[in-house]
Amino acid sequence: TELPFSAKVIFGLCECFNIDVKRPRIYTGPEEALFGFSVLQHDNAGDKSMLVGAPWDGPSNTRRGDVYKCIACAPLWSQECGTSVFSTGICVSVSNDLEPRETISPTAQRCATYMDIVIVLDGSNSIYPWYEVQNFLSNILSKFHISPEQMQVGVLQYGEVAVHEWSLRDYQTTQEVVEAAKNISRQEGRETRTAYAIHMGCTEAFSPERGAREGATKVMIVVTDGESHDWEELPDALEECEKRNITRYAIAVLGHYIRRQQDPETFISEIKYIASDPDDKYFFNVTDEAALNDIVDALGDRIFTLEGTLGYNESSFKFEMSQIGFSTHVLDDGILFGMVGAYDWDGGVLKEGAKGRIMPTREAFESEFPQELKNHAAYLGYTVSSVIVGDWRRLYVAGAPRFKHKGKVILFELSDNGDVNIAQALNGEQIGSYYGSEVCGLDVDQDGITDVLLVAAPMYLGPGNKEAGRVYIYSLSGEVFVSNGTLKAEDRFQDARFGYALASAPDLNHDGYTDLLVGAPLEDGHNGAIYVYHGQGIHIIHNYKQRIAGSSLSPSLQYFGRSVSARLDLDGDGLLDLAVGAQGSAVLLSSRSIVQINMSLSFQPHSINVIQKTCQRGGRESACLNATACFLALSQLSVVAMLDERKLTARALFDDSNQRQTQLGVRVHTGQTVCHNLPIHVFDTADYIRPISFSLRFKINDTESGPVLDEGWPTTFKRSVSVWGVYCGEDDVCVTDLVLQLYECLNVTPLCRQQPYVIRSPRRRLAVEVQLQNRLENAYNTSLTLHYSRNLHISSHSIREDTQLKIECTSLSSNSHSCNVSYPVFRSHSKVCLVGPMFHELKYKIPEMFHTHKNRIFLKCCLHPC
Repeated sequence: TELPFSAKVIFGLCECFNIDVKRPRIYTGPEEALFGFSVLQHDNAGDKSMLVGAPWDGPSNTRRGDVYKCIACAPLWSQECGTSVFSTGICVSVSNDLEPRETISPTAQRCATYMDIVIVLDGSNSIYPWYEVQNFLSNILSKFHISPEQMQVGVLQYGEVAVHEWSLRDYQTTQEVVEAAKNISRQEGRETRTAYAIHMGCTEAFSPERGAREGATKVMIVVTDGESHDWEELPDALEECEKRNITRYAIAVLGHYIRRQQDPETFISEIKYIASDPDDKYFFNVTDEAALNDIVDALGDRIFTLEGTLGYNESSFKFEMSQIGFSTHVLDDGILFGMVGAYDWDGGVLKEGAKGRIMPTREAFESEFPQELKNHAAYLGYTVSSVIVGDWRRLYVAGAPRFKHKGKVILFELSDNGDVNIAQALNGEQIGSYYGSEVCGLDVDQDGITDVLLVAAPMYLGPGNKEAGRVYIYSLSGEVFVSNGTLKAEDRFQDARFGYALASAPDLNHDGYTDLLVGAPLEDGHNGAIYVYHGQGIHIIHNYKQRIAGSSLSPSLQYFGRSVSARLDLDGDGLLDLAVGAQGSAVLLSSRSIVQINMSLSFQPHSINVIQKTCQRGGRESACLNATACFLALSQLSVVAMLDERKLTARALFDDSNQRQTQLGVRVHTGQTVCHNLPIHVFDTADYIRPISFSLRFKINDTESGPVLDEGWPTTFKRSVSVWGVYCGEDDVCVTDLVLQLYECLNVTPLCRQQPYVIRSPRRRLAVEVQLQNRLENAYNTSLTLHYSRNLHISSHSIREDTQLKIECTSLSSNSHSCNVSYPVFRSHSKVCLVGPMFHELKYKIPEMFHTHKNRIFLKCCLHPC
């Protein structure tokens, strides 16, 4: 449907402002790698690019993730510790040219299974059968997590002498040490020199030369089946172990005593003496060599309790699941990290900067996250940011979208020693809405103070229980943020997750105010969309200026709007560009320049002479004018060279006094004035007091590319031309004395003078003449009103040839007419004759019924001079 001219202009401004949706640049990557999960615009000394995150990239067994051509984070980076997998997260600082510089992993910690274990194994003749010892050794070693980051195991076998079967650093995997254990032969010997072997293990086997690691927990496992022959040396050997903080497990194998039916009490006492205290934790005894395999699980479990963080009725998770890098915020003096999984997923924050590492305790946030709400998994740190309020006071911002299932955002100060002062808390209103999963502070007027804080609740349920999403607006008042409504989006009652991504844009529409981008990746059946909102003053305008649907860019786009970034001009045209992430795609959208078109209309001569009509057109006399329409396109951008090359084409419509439209084609360079001349013929005018109005309207031809018109900029220009010849004396006030006379045309004699005139005539047709005369100053906009009885009908009209008037009459009712006299009624010498409402001669027809029954006819004429 062809829209009216004005409707087209309004439609164009509201639906498609200055983000170019006709020429998107779409980059695709492996969808299974989540290519497009995040996007970021990057500037390397003028070499600008778009970075695209693909966190699930890599071989199927590792999927470490990649950044496709700054800090890059992997919050799910995990490490195996014993039987557990801990996701502490990791970040990498990269140079401007994307070369890795350093790893940032402030919550990473060595596994509690970071252990050096030495097994001191009795290989004397009394040990029998040997294969049972080999089985035990293989089974217990298979329980250990052998790797450079976790456990190392060395084996020392002894009898009369002690031999290092292998050292701590010799094998790096569990499979390697299990295979080595199968090949150990018994040393044999008639003596059991346990003290000697223990001393050798403490001083040699745990030495750096044999691979002992600094910081590793030192564990010794002693397995023997008899009393030592060098028992007097045990105290010195054990003292050496104590000096080196070596924890000792001791296993007494009673098979030799049972087979000989001997009392093992002295032997057991010696083995308990070897073991660390308490005995019930570090001492074991088995009936024979075959029974060694019965304690494998128990021994393994006790060794793993050295992971050390598990206390009675206490959680073991502090920073092991912190997922550092899940959210980050770059500051002038460092980086603020969210620790969404810390403290049993209560969450927390951490600052890494020039003054070192600042890590608030769990109790630091207790006023807003009470400890009695155990295991409520608030996810504090799901998003982090900062704002500047008041007298340049910085407040950190952290979201906790699962707090009491409704979500919370806190604004707080953080001291160098980790103390927290919570300045304000904002709470969600709907369960499950994920309020606080995204926050964005806007310095709208760009004066350094944050004006608006936006908090997203992307899973907010709308009508029909759809995840429509909602973004809350908080405006700065003093030093606190107060609620100021919500952003308006498409009201389609659909799953949208509006607010899933938020990003500030320095200035999209060149008005000097910061703007906002909002992602809604589930809109339109998961095609997704983004919304553009403009800033104004110190506020964000609640209604969106432009909605960009993913399906309008490419039918294949899915989850368009899952991430957004708008910081740089990537194509070098001086205009800000948008980077938008989708599933398996990243989209780059360019901005279009915004222009203001100034119009002017000038006329030559400057006024219309109503007395002397110097031109003719179509055989009619007219007053001539020359109109000049000029157009000047300006832009608020300062990139002059680029603008000089950009041409603007528009279509203009010129309405003249006779309601004729003249169409103009306008093509200008930005910054240059283009003018068009238009001849005008003015024939008559019904109003000589008021100036004659002319209008000029325009519309930009190319609405899909090139510049767009500044929002709210007028598209219509009006100009009036005064009428020359209007004169009413020095006081400029016309004082008239109009005289009206009516004649019956057949005998040209005045009708009777009483009011109203009563006409008595036997004729069925009647013609009357109205004569108007002015005795004082000129009269303008003169009008006559004629009233007549209902037994008169208008029959025909005619104008006398000597009359130079334009008389326009309209019917007021069935028995009255109003007539405007267009030409001035000049003083004294002018005489105007009017017959009838519209023409000089007015003929009425008397109906037959009135002729036979009633011959009185009434005619009244009222004069209304200006």
